[in-house]
Amino acid sequence: MAAPRELSPFGTIATAMITPMTADGAVDYTGAAELAHLLVDSGNDAIIVNGTTGEAPTTSDAEKNQLLEVVIAAVGQRATITAGVGTNDTVHSIELAKAALALGADGLLAVTPYYNKPPQAGVARHFLAIADAVEAPIMLYDIPGRTGTAIDWETLVQISEHPNIVAVKDAKGDFESVVEALRRTDLIWYSGDDGLNLPFLSIGAAGFVSVTGHLVAARLRAMAEAFWAGNTREAIAINEALQPVSTGMFRTQGAILTKAALNELGLPAGPTRSPLVDATVGQVEQLRTDLAAGGVEGFVA
Repeated sequence: MAAPRELSPFGTIATAMITPMTADGAVDYTGAAELAHLLVDSGNDAIIVNGTTGEAPTTSDAEKNQLLEVVIAAVGQRATITAGVGTNDTVHSIELAKAALALGADGLLAVTPYYNKPPQAGVARHFLAIADAVEAPIMLYDIPGRTGTAIDWETLVQISEHPNIVAVKDAKGDFESVVEALRRTDLIWYSGDDGLNLPFLSIGAAGFVSVTGHLVAARLRAMAEAFWAGNTREAIAINEALQPVSTGMFRTQGAILTKAALNELGLPAGPTRSPLVDATVGQVEQLRTDLAAGGVEGFVA
């Protein structure tokens, strides 16, 4: 089976990058550039900046823009850089989208409006308004566990007719709906749930928008390429070996444990911003055990 990578402007292995911070809670822009280099060197061909794992709900617009500018300057020639622009205010999302593209982002990630709980007509209008306001590829982010609202496949069929709406990051895991949407549209699908990466490949995903890619991007790439080459046994074996990593990094909120893991390795991360809290001693101990069981370099079983 051939990989659908050539169809997508968003890359194949895309890590949703944390936002490194200093001890006093300021954005660590030097650390962000360093981490971006490390992510690309380790096997990511794309980076998502200012997503949920990047603590976008608690960074200012000015911080988002500067962070994006720093990452583009660091690795924009070597990786696709997608800017998260999702908010629950359509006008605000459009402002962020225009600013991101002016800074050189390759594409945009827009999450379903959260808290407002709009009906499907409102969801469609929100995404179409963003798509009308810019000229760039847009990936929609469907994660009802956070937003309170799913994007129905009928809505996806409707709005996929817009030429700028080209991909979906799926953290819903409703595979029947995914197949229906894929059958009826040209949308490009990405797994947005590391525990379901291989099942998503089996129904036609073009790659992953990952959190574990901070630590295991090369193995994620190896799994995808094995699957696309028809080596399903190898892909299954890699997936099983990675399962402790997927489990371990989501025992609590993903940014919390990703930062804990990177801090353990001496890499740029720092603390989280309130209302997130840093991992407890017990959580870090369990994380070490999980990552060692998953064969992550730097953690001893």
